[in-house]
Amino acid sequence: MAHHENQPKWKGKANAKVEGPKAEQVWPLLEDFFGLNKWFPTLSTCLPVEGISGQPGCVRYCAGFKTPVNNGEEIVNWTKQKLLSIDKTELTFSYSIIDGNVGFNSYVSTIKVVPNEDGCNVEWLYEVEPVEGWTQEDLKTFITSGLLVMAKRMEEALQAAQTSAS
Repeated sequence: MAHHENQPKWKGKANAKVEGPKAEQVWPLLEDFFGLNKWFPTLSTCLPVEGISGQPGCVRYCAGFKTPVNNGEEIVNWTKQKLLSIDKTELTFSYSIIDGNVGFNSYVSTIKVVPNEDGCNVEWLYEVEPVEGWTQEDLKTFITSGLLVMAKRMEEALQAAQTSAS
């Protein structure tokens, strides 16, 4: 573990397009801090630990997700994540991982919904100390693929809701 200490943090950004639904429709799905399991692939559990969902300081427990370094092993990955800040006007929030078994130290992430002409983009900026057993590419793949699935699921859920409403 010590050999990572002097290395710079890994930083990156993933982007996913949500076609059709507007930023104001996608935001409430992301703003529900305790509802991540509805959208993130293979995440079977997302439970409130403390606080009120969507209020800074609240903590969620997430478990059951797969990572690129599991190599088929049946490990139950888990993290506790704390909401650091939220801006309902700018459609953005930041959170950190405060505990877990995936080796993410000093992990901070910012999620932002950005309007565009045919819907919106969801941006996921992240920063973490180098992770034992991972490459920076593993992390990028994990976050990008997760975000792409989330965007697709949100797009489908919002389109289905629109269809049933009309």
